Amino acid sequence: MNLFEMIHDAFEPFMDDEKKPLNVMEVTNLWFFLLGTETTMKNEEIGYNLAQDEELKQILLDVKENLHIPIKKELTEFLRKEGVPLPQSTPEKPIGKYQNIPEGAKLNDEEIVNLMSYNLAMGVTYASRGLTESIRSDVGLIFVKIMMRKTIYGLKVKRYLEQHEWLRIPPYYKS
Repeated sequence: MNLFEMIHDAFEPFMDDEKKPLNVMEVTNLWFFLLGTETTMKNEEIGYNLAQDEELKQILLDVKENLHIPIKKELTEFLRKEGVPLPQSTPEKPIGKYQNIPEGAKLNDEEIVNLMSYNLAMGVTYASRGLTESIRSDVGLIFVKIMMRKTIYGLKVKRYLEQHEWLRIPPYYKS
């Protein structure tokens, strides 16, 4: 049994037979999460164009194709079905070679991947908020799936950061 099937099975007994309308907190959390997903995806498309390391470029593509796009699709379909207007989006960034941009005007690989790591962590945090503020079980299930997906990719990014000795760790506390 895969992880997402387990999560679905755990939520199944609590799924509402007759769905009530979304409340304002659910709409707000879903809407802003979709907007945040789209914005993060645009930033990572720019990161792809600036990245030097081929492994980092593959991570960026993988996160886009297998994390952000499925989340965006699920949220968009859900909000449309519920009659919620979608946030405006900007066009996808074209793939190009922008390595000639001066160093002070672009992010380097370490900065790109640390920003990605931060965005994944904030995505988990915000999805957790969406889960705790949801009343409808189907909304809660969406946020649990997002938390799990982002956690899995966060672990992959963390491994990459550790391999390159770029993981930023707060100082150890000693009394």
